[in-house]
Amino acid sequence: MTVHRDNQRLLIVTGVGGFIGSVLAGRLNADGYRVVGVDDFSTGKRSNVPLGIDLVEANLASASLEQILPSQAHAVLHLAGQSSGEISFDDPVGDLEKNTVSTLRLIKYAVAANARRIVHASSMSVYGSVADEPVKEDTKLQPLSCYGVGKAAAEGYLHVFSRRLPFVALRMFNVYGPGQDMSNLRQGMVSIYLAQALDTNKIVVKGSIQRYRDFVYVDDVVEAWARALQRDEALNSAINIGTGVRTEVGQLLNLIEATVPGTTVEVADNTPGDQFGIYADTSRMARVLGISATVTLREGLQRFVDEVRTT
Repeated sequence: MTVHRDNQRLLIVTGVGGFIGSVLAGRLNADGYRVVGVDDFSTGKRSNVPLGIDLVEANLASASLEQILPSQAHAVLHLAGQSSGEISFDDPVGDLEKNTVSTLRLIKYAVAANARRIVHASSMSVYGSVADEPVKEDTKLQPLSCYGVGKAAAEGYLHVFSRRLPFVALRMFNVYGPGQDMSNLRQGMVSIYLAQALDTNKIVVKGSIQRYRDFVYVDDVVEAWARALQRDEALNSAINIGTGVRTEVGQLLNLIEATVPGTTVEVADNTPGDQFGIYADTSRMARVLGISATVTLREGLQRFVDEVRTT
C-alpha cells in the first residue's frame, strides 16, 4: 500500500466496521491523522466505516499483514475481535483466534512497521468475580468466560513484547451509545435491553436484576482512546475505562422504562460466564488520561434513544 502522508500521522485502526472502532476512526481522521482501517466484516458493517478512511478487508488471524498493510505506521489501535462473553462459549477456538491470535499477529506487524505503540481493546471480563467495590487494575485476573481468558492472554503477549512495542491496554467496561448493533441480542447489555424495549416493549433479562455494572458512554471511551494514543505516561499499563458508578441492572431497567414508556420486564436464567457484579476504579484513568467527568447514564440513554428514533 502506498503511503501518501507523513508516517508520523498514519494510524492502523482494526475493527473499523465495528461500534467503537468506527467512531474512533472518524474522530482520528477529523484530528488530521491518516487512518488505515482493517475489518473482515464478520460482525462489523461496511456502512459503519467513516468517509476518508483507507479500508483493508482482512482476517487478522490469518492474513499476511506485512504484505497488505503499510510498511511503516505511527501506531496501531486494535479494536477488532469477538466481543461477547456469551458467544465465546459457542466456539472457544474461534474466539481465541479472533481475540488472541489476531493480537499476536498484529504485534508482529507493528514491530516490523516500527510503530511507536499499540493501544489494545481489553475488557472488564479479564477480572472475573470481584468484591463489591471499585475494581483496581492490579486486581488478580480470574476471567469466567472464554472471551475473558482470551483478552487476558492478549494482555500477556503485549507485556512480553513491550520492550519492542510499548502498549496501552484499555480495559473497557459496559460501553453503550449510538452506533451500537441493535440487532445483536447477545452482546451489549444496554443495546440489548433498549432494542427489545423499542421493538416489542418487553425486555427479557438473563440473570438477576440485582447484578451491577459500570455503563460508560461511547464518546467518553473514544476520548480515552485518543488520549491513550498521545500520552507517554500511559505506556505499558492497563487502564480501566468506565465511570466508577455502580449501577444495578434494575436501575438501568427503570431508566429505560422511563425513556420508553410502557415497557415490561421478564427475568430469565443467566448466561454462562456472566459476572454478577463489577464496576471500575477510575483513579488511573483520571490520573494518566486526565478524564474524570463522564456522561451520566440517564443522559447517555436519552442520546441513544434519540439517535435510534431519528435513523
